[in-house]
Amino acid sequence: MQQNNGRIGVGMVGYSFMGRAHSNAYRQVTRFFDVASAPRMAAVCGRDEGATARAADALGWDSHETDYRRLVERDDVDLVDVVTPGYTHREIVLAALDAGKHVLCEKPLANTLEEAREMAAAAGDAGTVNMVCFNYRRAPAVQLAKTLVDEGRLGEIRHWRAAYLQDFIMDPSFPLIWRLQREKAGSGALGDIGAHIVDLAHFLVGPIAEVSGMTETFVKERPLEDGTGTGEVTVDDAAAFLARFEGGAIGTFEASRFAAGRRNRNSFEINGSRGSVAFDLERMNELEVYFADDPEDVQGFRTVNVTEPGHPYAGAWWPPGHILGYEHTFVHTIKDLLDGIKTGRSPAPTFEDGYRCQAVLDAVERSAASREWVAPENGGI
Repeated sequence: MQQNNGRIGVGMVGYSFMGRAHSNAYRQVTRFFDVASAPRMAAVCGRDEGATARAADALGWDSHETDYRRLVERDDVDLVDVVTPGYTHREIVLAALDAGKHVLCEKPLANTLEEAREMAAAAGDAGTVNMVCFNYRRAPAVQLAKTLVDEGRLGEIRHWRAAYLQDFIMDPSFPLIWRLQREKAGSGALGDIGAHIVDLAHFLVGPIAEVSGMTETFVKERPLEDGTGTGEVTVDDAAAFLARFEGGAIGTFEASRFAAGRRNRNSFEINGSRGSVAFDLERMNELEVYFADDPEDVQGFRTVNVTEPGHPYAGAWWPPGHILGYEHTFVHTIKDLLDGIKTGRSPAPTFEDGYRCQAVLDAVERSAASREWVAPENGGI
């Protein structure tokens, strides 16, 4: 694909929470990183003409569209960024791939395993660059954990335990938003936040061989957003599952939007034969590290402030100790995506990785229904 005047024209579909995060990343990436081709924010797309025009102006986009079909056909758009609710991902992504565009898609890739398989296969056939935006992979502390695992400094990995906890829907009067409707969200806490810890497990430990899960919906009905009555909640409020990894480790996962006091606690711990690491997004610049071969009189977890120039991504930002935030994970994602477009190689997590994450989510739901251990599907793409 020819980039426009050496720059990559970006068209983004959607403009609310995730749209703001992605827009900021496109604006910031060249100010801190040397990228092969700079992005040009060509157009943002939304269904409401007035709201989309205002978003384009506020977020720094050159123009706007109200039909994603027009957006993906534009000659000045090389990369289509999909930040809409999950039930729209398939149709937008397939249209963009058919138009020969590179694609970045928010997580989870799709609402069902069948959709994810179709999208991954289409991306492979298209031959353009594809990526799923699991942004937490690109927190510097998570990258450091990956380095320690890959270098064997933790030894043989034996345990993974992860929990992603929020509390934003605890109030029974909270309305029936799209995230609480299966036909729009696919699943609840499992797909919304559980997908993140599944992706991190794949990234840091490896493929999951089988799962045993359970889900629960605590508030069965909620007020409709228009105030006309109530409607049924058709997704899970919380999910938990056990896992066995192909490499021999065992794992536990928990995702809940009913954990009082936990605003956005995405945490994991990895235990190996020679050491451990632990991470919590609410303290995202820190990695807890333990090495079993330290002298006995000083053994224990140490807190590493992952802001040194030699730490992943950190050297492009501020002096040591000047911490990074949530928004920086998106800048790092866009940096790697732009580099991938230049080289023609899709950066992980690719659509295939997104499919494998979806396969685990699907297996958890099937296990919760059957109360049996279930192996994720692994094929067909």
